[in-house]
Amino acid sequence: MTTFEELLTTMTDNFSVFVVEDDEFYSEVLEYHLSLNPDITVTKFTNAKEFLNNLDKNPDAVTLDYSLPDMSGEEVLKKIKEYNSEIPVVMISGQENIKTAITLLKDGAYDYIVKDEDTKDRIWNAIRNIREKEGLKKEISELKQQVKKKYDFTSSIIGNSPSMKKVFAMIEKAVKSNITVSITGETGTGKEIVAKSIHYNSPRGKKPFVAVNITAIPSELIESELFGHEKGAFTGASARRIGKFEEAAEGTIFLDEIGEMDINMQSKLLRVLQERELTRVGGSGLVKVKCRVLSATHKDMAEEVRKGNFREDLYYRLLGLPITLPPLRERGNDTLVLAKYFIDEYAEENDMEKLKLSSKAQNKLFKYPWPGNIRELKAVVELCCVMTDSDIVEDEHITFNSTGSIDTLLQNEMSLEEYKNRIVKHYLDKYSNDVVNVAKRLDIGKSTIYRMLQERLV
Repeated sequence: MTTFEELLTTMTDNFSVFVVEDDEFYSEVLEYHLSLNPDITVTKFTNAKEFLNNLDKNPDAVTLDYSLPDMSGEEVLKKIKEYNSEIPVVMISGQENIKTAITLLKDGAYDYIVKDEDTKDRIWNAIRNIREKEGLKKEISELKQQVKKKYDFTSSIIGNSPSMKKVFAMIEKAVKSNITVSITGETGTGKEIVAKSIHYNSPRGKKPFVAVNITAIPSELIESELFGHEKGAFTGASARRIGKFEEAAEGTIFLDEIGEMDINMQSKLLRVLQERELTRVGGSGLVKVKCRVLSATHKDMAEEVRKGNFREDLYYRLLGLPITLPPLRERGNDTLVLAKYFIDEYAEENDMEKLKLSSKAQNKLFKYPWPGNIRELKAVVELCCVMTDSDIVEDEHITFNSTGSIDTLLQNEMSLEEYKNRIVKHYLDKYSNDVVNVAKRLDIGKSTIYRMLQERLV
């Protein structure tokens, strides 16, 4: 059992305890021991009427004598629970009666303690457990509020351009309905932030948000990852495992980079979305699907359908409410608005003084095409904050390291063959030297790429 001295060290923050006890001596003993911790405030009552008249002060915990002169402890407990069922009540009795204890616990008492030589330690343990439990509930509640505030799209998605105002209008529609949402936009435009904003501001906001990056899961494991598997379904399946759809429960599942899903897996996903039920790999039972589905891709999905890379029926099943995020280069002055936001955020997180952008630095940021979009802007701005030695970010502090921009690529005058080599190298780097995949994407022969690799042209 935890000792009294150990318990004293575990308690922080002010905690209000109402002691309801008609035995004045015993009441003073309880007050003395509880008040040894300066963070605990004790208020004593000798009868039920006086206590109930002060119940609107909402104590953090109550110790309640079972035998009061004007009302039974059982009656008082019921009145407490009728007023506020969340108030923890520790019942204290001079006699041990198992039947009474069971009744009181069923009626909502937190604990039932008999007056004996161990009463002091038992009460301290009860108060400690109550504080830990209430502290955890408060922490979870605050965390939920922080998450909701973080993904309040009016503050987490920055921008005043006409194209972003259209995005905000679409997000508002998505928040107010339960429709499937498809989010499209170039890499780095903030698709996952939009998905989280929709979820956390919707009625499902307190339920799970489960994000799945399709490109991060090997094709042979994607079905198990999404739908789960039973024990023994395949080598290594030593226990049942629920999939992401079950994990999302009545919340939201976010299928990121859906355009990369294997064509065979697409038919299985389509069936789940149509039937709103799934079967775990290796199983036969049906599991209801209750989550909302949001998806995102950087691809032109209509074009992928025309090419035969994506099922048309699945495309329309996922389309729902389409939200298209504009690239940063088309958002005008939003570039500078975002840059200032990221600079202020970085300075605050790193305990720095506020920084300002010089006019030349602003001009440099404004004119750059931002092939990496918001993600690239954030990285560039954070590096600026590190590089400056004053409270001014100058243009020389701004360094662009993008490799994927056609605009910046064309600034270098090269031959057509050199441009081709550069493009092939970029795709090989992007797709981990998967020659077959790169050949398909660039619509060139595999032998051409192998020759270039052999001659060390890429």
